[in-house]
Amino acid sequence: MSKDRRKHLLDAPPSAKLVYKTLEYEGELTQGQLSEETLLPTRTVRYALKELMDRNVVEEQMYFADARKRLYSIAIPDEASDATE
Repeated sequence: MSKDRRKHLLDAPPSAKLVYKTLEYEGELTQGQLSEETLLPTRTVRYALKELMDRNVVEEQMYFADARKRLYSIAIPDEASDATE
């Protein structure tokens, strides 16, 4: 994890940190899968994902297996922003 990401997560709620780490280890997951993996209530996972997306460390994509769901993954940092570190 880069220093910039660590800074963004420093004051994040514990649930957001857990969801981030789960995505880091497991890869792309839906909200339901995150809830199962973390043992957090769906509502808490939804809040954590919103926090992480607001901090631009997680991105949301369409889940092609079921278009009603979304797939979440760790956002890939811009190479331009990495060059400034």
